[in-house]
Amino acid sequence: MEKHKIWDVESETMSRDRLEQFQLERLQSTLNRVYRNVTFYRNRLEGAGVMPGDVHSLEDLEKLPFTTKEDLRDNYPYGMLAVPLREVVRIHSSTGTTGKPTVIGYSRNDMDTWSELVARILTAGGVTSEDVVQIAFGYGLFTGGFGLHYGAERIGASVIPVSSGNTRKQLMIMEDYRTTALICTPSYAHFISEVIEEHHIELGRLSLKRGLFGAEPWSERMRVEIEGKLGITATDNYGLSEVMGPGVAGECLEKSGLHLNEDHYIPEIIDPETGRVLPIGERGELVITTITNEAMPLIRFRTRDLTRLYVDSCACGRTLAKIEKVTGRTDDMIIIKGINVFPSQVEQILNQFEGITPHYQIVLGRDGALDTMEVLVEVHENLFFDEMKKQRELLDTVREALRSALGLGVGVKLVEPKTLERFQGKADRVVDNREI
Repeated sequence: MEKHKIWDVESETMSRDRLEQFQLERLQSTLNRVYRNVTFYRNRLEGAGVMPGDVHSLEDLEKLPFTTKEDLRDNYPYGMLAVPLREVVRIHSSTGTTGKPTVIGYSRNDMDTWSELVARILTAGGVTSEDVVQIAFGYGLFTGGFGLHYGAERIGASVIPVSSGNTRKQLMIMEDYRTTALICTPSYAHFISEVIEEHHIELGRLSLKRGLFGAEPWSERMRVEIEGKLGITATDNYGLSEVMGPGVAGECLEKSGLHLNEDHYIPEIIDPETGRVLPIGERGELVITTITNEAMPLIRFRTRDLTRLYVDSCACGRTLAKIEKVTGRTDDMIIIKGINVFPSQVEQILNQFEGITPHYQIVLGRDGALDTMEVLVEVHENLFFDEMKKQRELLDTVREALRSALGLGVGVKLVEPKTLERFQGKADRVVDNREI
């Protein structure tokens, strides 16, 4: 195991008692600011019968109402800002594919905080000032590219802002510029590894040592495949545009959960159906309250991401709580014949079988008045061109495993290697043809 490095030792290793005191003071300050400066929060708090002065402990956080992505859209574009627009030095937004985008504003202090938090995550993943970092996230309104870029510069690394796409050029740059750290989505990293195999590029020609991947859920099996094919150590990191972007949480080299920057974000886990706060260690929806954001603080923001929160004694020395790798989202849920299905459930089942690649697709359709679901499963080349008997056995076994786990009969189809779409950004696993 490599020696652990910590970017901000004082903040990342403070005692739990001191950390909770920090959180409470910053929470109280944030509540006073949003009540005074954000009409939405003033109305929401008064409607809930809670005033900033009613919060005397972290347990009182439960009294406060949630904030949702719909609230941000309803206040589009600048209604959630807690500072005048003249103090906003950067504006990002979501893609807005399902309606109005959510707009995020940053003050100059926010930009400084953002780069510091990303510096923590990169350092935890093993990146140092000696690294050449290739960022293959898109630059633009999406927060990923710029957030990780400034964090990498903060630690003194050499940054290649290559952005996403044009994989052959990515590989040329990776070889010629002697890239040591790759930053992108895990699905794109896996695609890069396939292109390397396809073009018979020897790993010895590359200088890659590590990869920091995020923006979508990914399995341990995919991590093992990426590490093996690229010859790197791969770590997960987590962020979301609404609360700032990347820098919320990230794995250290122990790869045993993502340390969450609790001195800037207060996490909770709730039952997504009832909104009830769950005991630490139970799985549910992650809720985040920002306590240092200046331009756009958020109170109890429902991320819709499914995970669990826990505190352990990590060998890296950090005392920050951890979240498990995010397994899916509450709004990814598919309802088929009255049964709730998450793509992450399907992926977990497929990961049990040898000969199957990490690429799959769920296709929803309609047969008369009934909904249908078919899972396209991409298999490795040696299996696809093997005898039909082995294919039939795998098909039957996978179909039965899905039926048993989901409580639903679904179609399964094996497809040839590299026939399912690869994604340069977040992978889109579900095709819904029911309304076509």
